[in-house]
Amino acid sequence: MNLKAKLSEAVNDHKNIYDNIERKKIIQEVVDNKEALIAESGALATWTPVESTGRSPKDTVIVRRSESENTIDWSSPNNIPIDEETFNMVFEDALDFLVYKEKVYVTDRVIGADVKYALPVKVITDHALSSLFTDNMFRPIPDDIEKSVFYNDGFYLLSLPYDKLDASKYEGRLRKLPNDKTSNMIVAMDFDKRIGVIVGSAYMGSLKKLMFTVMNYYLPFENILPLHCSAIEGKNGDSALLLGLSGTGKTSLSADHKRALLGDDEHGWSEDGIANFENGCYAKMINIDPVKEKDIYDAVMHKDNYLHHGAIIENAMIYPDGKVDYFDDRFTPNSRASYPLRYLRNIKVSSISGNPKTILFLTADAYGVLPPVSKLNTDQAMLWFLIGYTSKLAGTETGITEPQATFSRFFGQPFMPCNPDVYADMLGEKMEKFNSKVYLINTGWIGGAYGTGKRIDINLTRAMVDAALSGELENVEYEENKLFHLNVPKTCPGVPSEILFPKNTWKDKDAYEKTALKLAQQFSDYFDKAYGLKNIKESIVKQCPYK
Repeated sequence: MNLKAKLSEAVNDHKNIYDNIERKKIIQEVVDNKEALIAESGALATWTPVESTGRSPKDTVIVRRSESENTIDWSSPNNIPIDEETFNMVFEDALDFLVYKEKVYVTDRVIGADVKYALPVKVITDHALSSLFTDNMFRPIPDDIEKSVFYNDGFYLLSLPYDKLDASKYEGRLRKLPNDKTSNMIVAMDFDKRIGVIVGSAYMGSLKKLMFTVMNYYLPFENILPLHCSAIEGKNGDSALLLGLSGTGKTSLSADHKRALLGDDEHGWSEDGIANFENGCYAKMINIDPVKEKDIYDAVMHKDNYLHHGAIIENAMIYPDGKVDYFDDRFTPNSRASYPLRYLRNIKVSSISGNPKTILFLTADAYGVLPPVSKLNTDQAMLWFLIGYTSKLAGTETGITEPQATFSRFFGQPFMPCNPDVYADMLGEKMEKFNSKVYLINTGWIGGAYGTGKRIDINLTRAMVDAALSGELENVEYEENKLFHLNVPKTCPGVPSEILFPKNTWKDKDAYEKTALKLAQQFSDYFDKAYGLKNIKESIVKQCPYK
C-alpha cells in the first residue's frame, strides 16, 4: 500500500473525523478546544511554544529519491536530504500519533488561482486551528479542477504540531541540537510520493511554506515560474510584481488603495500571466502602524461575531481585556496574522492578471548606503535576482549587534529547491519576452546605518513605487552608482531629490564610503561563493560590485 493510501485508511478508520466542515464550525472548534482566545477584535489569538515561533530551517528536509535526485540543488544549505527509510519511520510514527487523537480535521483545498495548474492538497491535522489556517490561506476547489495538470496528482499533508518524535529513535538520522541531543521535530517533503509530514512545529507558517516549496518544485516542469512575490493590478489592468524577503515591506506596499491586490506572497508566472497561489495573507504584525498600514491592521479588526471572523493572530502580546499590543516583542518579533484576502478593501477576487509590466525588487538595507530607488537593465536585474539581498537587524536575533547582510537567491532561497539556473533562466526569458521593467526599491535606512540613521518613511517609499508603476520614472534623467552598478534617478515625483543619493543624507561622508565598500565586498564574496563555479553570463557577473 502506498503512503497516501495508508494515510487515507488511517483517517477513514478514525472514530471522530471532521471532514471539510464549514468555516463557522471550524472556528467554534478552535474556541471549544481552547486552542486560541477571542481577542477584542473578534480574531483568534494564539501562542506557540518557544521552539515554534518561526520556521525551523534545519528541521525542514526533503526525501532524497533516485527519481528526483538530479532536479534538486543539494549544494544549497536549505535543501537538507533525508533517506527514504527515515521518512518512512517518521510517517509511521505520525500515523501512530494520529490513531490516538480525540479528533481529526480534514480540509481539501487547492494551491493556485489559475485552474490550469491548481494543486489539490488534502490537509490532515489534529488541531482545528491548523485546519482554520488552511481555510484562510489555501483556495477552495474550483468546479473545473479537472482542467488542472495536477488533477490526478494532488498532495497530502499530515500536520501534528504539538507531538514530538522520540529523539533516541532518530539518532544519526535527524539533526543534532547544540546540546548534542537529536531533534524531535520535523517538516518533511516527499516530492515523488507527493506527501508531507509536520511533527512538532506549531508555527503555522510551516504549513504555508511547505506547500510553497512544493509548488516551487513542481511548476518549472510545467514551464511556470514560481515567485516569492506580491502582485497587484492597476485600474487599466496592468499588473506588477513586488519581490522581497521578510521585513522589506512586500506586504505593506502591496496594500494599495489605488491598485487591486492579487496576493501578498506567492505567485506563478505562466505564458498567460500571473496567478496567486493563496487565498489569504500571513502578515508580519510587529510594530504595525494602524495609520500607515491601515488595510492590514483593519483586516484583523472585525468586531462582529467571532464566528464570522476567523483571522488568526499568532504570537502577539494580548492583555486580559483582549486588546493586542503589536509593539511588544518580548515573546518574539515574529508575530503574525493570518486572514482571508477578502478581509482587505481592494483585492482582485480572481487573483489572476496578465503578464507584469513592472517588477520591483525590494531590499531593506540597514547599512544605509543603497539608493532608495534604482532602475535595472536586464543584466542588473538578473544579478539582483541571483543575489537576493536584504539585512538582518541588530536585536532581531541573538548575537546580532550590528546590521548583517543577508543573501537569499530569488528572494526566497529556502523555498526554491530546484537547481538555480532553472529559475534564473525562466525569469530572464520572461522579462525579455514580455518587456517587463525592473526597479530596485530600498525600504531600509538613510542618513546612516541602523542605530544612527532612520528608516525611509513608508509614504516616501510609496511615492517611489507609484512613480515606477505609473511609468513616470521612464522619463527622468539617471546617474550611475558606479560601486553597485545601479542607475539612480536624479528626480522622482513626490520625493525630495537629496534623499535619492544616500551619501547626501550622511553627516560623515567618509563613514558612508567605508560602509558602502564593506557592503560591496560582501556582495562580491557571496557571489563568488555561490556562483563562482557556475556558468553565469559574463555580462551578469560584471554587474556585481567589485567585478
